[in-house]
Amino acid sequence: MAAELDPVDAITQMSYLVQGALERRADVHGVSLIQTRLLGILRERKPTMNELAQLLGLDKSSTSGLVDRAQRRGLVRRLRSQVDRRSVRVSLTAEGRALIQTVATDFQTDIAAIFDPLPFEDRVALTRILSAALVAHASDHGIDLFAGTTS
Repeated sequence: MAAELDPVDAITQMSYLVQGALERRADVHGVSLIQTRLLGILRERKPTMNELAQLLGLDKSSTSGLVDRAQRRGLVRRLRSQVDRRSVRVSLTAEGRALIQTVATDFQTDIAAIFDPLPFEDRVALTRILSAALVAHASDHGIDLFAGTTS
């Protein structure tokens, strides 16, 4: 049997590996890690600025600055909400969508290479366990990871 790491150490080391891979892919495409997170969130939803701040774990002013910079690069746009005209939603532009798709595809290749040596059943179990933990954590913080917005 192979030696096992302490669970906290294993998760910590894996997070370093994953974050490093994502940072390298983002850097290749000229975006920061936080910009990559922003674009990744916007692939599946058009959140309000407040929702976006919550999803990113940033305060509203930091989120606004992040969106401003992405908007100047032509990656995102602000839209008035059809439901509440006082509210602004953020969405990807075609350029932003193409960029995040490329980064995501490259990143997926990197992560697959890490887990490919594992038996299929272990990959399935790992996905199930990580998904359950992430969904529970998000729910505890008032976030529905599967909620998309339509307005």
